[in-house]
Amino acid sequence: MPADGLARARWIALLVPLGLMAGALGSQYIGGLYPCEMCHWQRWPHYAAIVVAAASFAVKPRHAVLPLVLLAGALVAVSGAIGVFHAGVEYHWWQGITPCTAAAGKGQSGMDLINAISRGPLVRCDAPQWTLWGISLAGFNAMISLAGAAAVFVLALRKGR
Repeated sequence: MPADGLARARWIALLVPLGLMAGALGSQYIGGLYPCEMCHWQRWPHYAAIVVAAASFAVKPRHAVLPLVLLAGALVAVSGAIGVFHAGVEYHWWQGITPCTAAAGKGQSGMDLINAISRGPLVRCDAPQWTLWGISLAGFNAMISLAGAAAVFVLALRKGR
């Protein structure tokens, strides 16, 4: 059985991305907030973190748990870093790098825009669809993911685990 700090880190590495994905998918399918391209970028590391963290519960040798928990924590941190970038694009601190931002879309032809609209809802990456206290969903993902990843690393690597 892993030591207490590692056990907590393992649960955080699983529950943080699970909770954030439940919120993201709930806001999409229940709340009607369609994700933009950068929203999807934030989801992929969470999906991977869920798989890796779940695998940490399935492995039997104790020495295999720590690397999996740390990898899951790193994946959660990657999603948080993408969230920081996305929030910065939404707050216009810097320009986005995808066609779903106004700056990146300036070179598109009218036909490109019509094709994008016909493929599905047109969701801009540089305009938050929802905020709470001035914080967008990308901002919340950044804060929660980075705090969760930090907790995973501190608990998993603490001396005297």
